[in-house]
Amino acid sequence: MLRLLPLLLLFVMSFNASAAVGETQQSVLPALVEQLPNTKLNKMALLIEQIAATSTPQVSDILQPLMDGDLYYLKANKRVVSVFKNQQKQYELTDVLTAEVLPAVSKSAIKKVRTNNRLRGQIRDLLANLDLTNADADTRIAALKQLLDNPNQAGLSAVNKLIKSEKDDDARELMSVILLLDQLETGTISEKLSAAKQLGDRLEPTVKNALVKELDRFSTESTSNDSTSTDNDSSSAEAKELKTVLTNAIDSIEQQASVFSLAENLFFGLSLGSVLLLAAIGLAITFGVMGVINMAHGEMMMLGAYTTYVIQQTFPNLIEYSLLMAVPAAFLVSGFVGVLIERGVIRFLKGRPLETLLATFGISLILQQLVRSVFSPLNRQVEAPQWMSGSLEINPILSLTYNRLYIILFALMVFFSLLMILKNSSLGLHVRAVSQNRDMARALSVKSSWVDAITFGLGSGIAGVAGVALSQLTNVGPNLGQAYIIDSFLVVVFGGVGNLWGTLVAAMTMGTFNKILEPSMGPVLANIIVLVSLVLFIQKRPKGLFPQKGRAAE
Repeated sequence: MLRLLPLLLLFVMSFNASAAVGETQQSVLPALVEQLPNTKLNKMALLIEQIAATSTPQVSDILQPLMDGDLYYLKANKRVVSVFKNQQKQYELTDVLTAEVLPAVSKSAIKKVRTNNRLRGQIRDLLANLDLTNADADTRIAALKQLLDNPNQAGLSAVNKLIKSEKDDDARELMSVILLLDQLETGTISEKLSAAKQLGDRLEPTVKNALVKELDRFSTESTSNDSTSTDNDSSSAEAKELKTVLTNAIDSIEQQASVFSLAENLFFGLSLGSVLLLAAIGLAITFGVMGVINMAHGEMMMLGAYTTYVIQQTFPNLIEYSLLMAVPAAFLVSGFVGVLIERGVIRFLKGRPLETLLATFGISLILQQLVRSVFSPLNRQVEAPQWMSGSLEINPILSLTYNRLYIILFALMVFFSLLMILKNSSLGLHVRAVSQNRDMARALSVKSSWVDAITFGLGSGIAGVAGVALSQLTNVGPNLGQAYIIDSFLVVVFGGVGNLWGTLVAAMTMGTFNKILEPSMGPVLANIIVLVSLVLFIQKRPKGLFPQKGRAAE
């Protein structure tokens, strides 16, 4: 017991010392904050550094409003406060030291603490450095990424001290990259050589920029040295090796970047193909069963998008669930309108495709004008739920946005659900029977007229569901469907009329091909090339990739 007594005393003394340091920092901060109103702008940088050096919890509550231009002081007593302007044009005050909420005042009672762009940059770096010791790993990683893009000596010193105790692998890896970049810039030739070898597989844009900058600087220095001296010593050999390593590292990064850029274009192509699939799948059913060219199909998508907008306006507190509510609602609304169109117009024009085309084109104009009258011609913004915001970061070059990723999964889910309905239900059996041989289906007591109505409603409902997905990619407006109706027809013809698998393959092929061509040729020329390619393909295979089979297929 006596042996443990010295250790216990040492622990108590160290605890008291750390507590005393904390109390000292806590007491220093108010004195520093009191200087903010009277400090001149040219001396503000030193004061800001002193405030940050206290490392107290209130530091971010002081520096963040100062950087945002929201740090003021009361003219009456010089009390420093953060300010928020409310709707009544009154300024709501919060004491930055005590977090006490003070009564709102007018603009004349307060004055802003002075700052400028140089100080804001300094504060941004200091706040990032403070976050390096945050308990949350994501916060530390965000601070490290900011330090990677905007290095400063204080941050480098902090990283050098913290890297050994860092437990998160991603954060520790970023710390290594930051220190290697500093070594590449300030080290000796051998240190630069070691850093360049380790940075050759990093994909951060800052790393590539630093390697290119170092190679350019090194090439310039080598040229000037060659004109004044010979390169027979070991340092010259190291210099040559460094130049080779830098070049190889840059080439390796560019090769990896090109691969991931292609992967990103493929992802965008699949997302575009998913939208085309949702837009065309309903058209493929109605065209395959009824032989009707429905020019109002795009307006069914528009109705689905506006249904999403109406649901969000009706239930503003349920934004996170609005899309889940909008999918069945859009299906019912667009499907009901589709049944009305079929029962009211199309069934009287069977066997007259040109008149059907003109009639549905007129219906599309009526629906567009109806929407303009109800919602105005202006575009409407549909808010994205939190779970669809942001992106999944695979690496610093490749990231997959959640909204497009969910749309791909949603389109495949709709496709396979529809496929199961048509394959395993009595409705699907009747639809396939009518599409293959309408007269024989009637002879077997299949009510082909009601099959037409249900099929048209089903296709229109799926178009409405496509409108829900489109509301997350573009603004909702009266002309929303017109941008996709032509591509939808192309997908149907390319895949094979009435064939769902053909529609899937055609939609994904068109979307991917288009997005791969866009970076090098531009969107307009890419669309022209896709269109010309489809025309040439249809010349060789008029029935598409997967032509419909059956006695009445002709």
